[in-house]
Amino acid sequence: MTDARPSLSEDIGRRERNYLIKMGIRLVCLILAFTVPAPMAVKILLFAGAIFLPYIAVVGANAPRGGAPADPGFTDPGQNEIPRHRREIGS
Repeated sequence: MTDARPSLSEDIGRRERNYLIKMGIRLVCLILAFTVPAPMAVKILLFAGAIFLPYIAVVGANAPRGGAPADPGFTDPGQNEIPRHRREIGS
């Protein structure tokens, strides 16, 4: 396994799938709330799902890409440092 982040196209595809799944669940909640003869408590839960799932889906679709960026100040203790006189390109 690698620590590299997924490619942008894979990340967008994952976000789209998650969004569509949540919107599908919302649609099912809405249809069931109107069609199934259930107690009022169940209908309220189904309506709550239909109301709050779009917010959850949008927040999830706009979440930052997976994996935290590496800390630029981090250096491996076993890594050799480039001498100061050789740091510039073309010197």
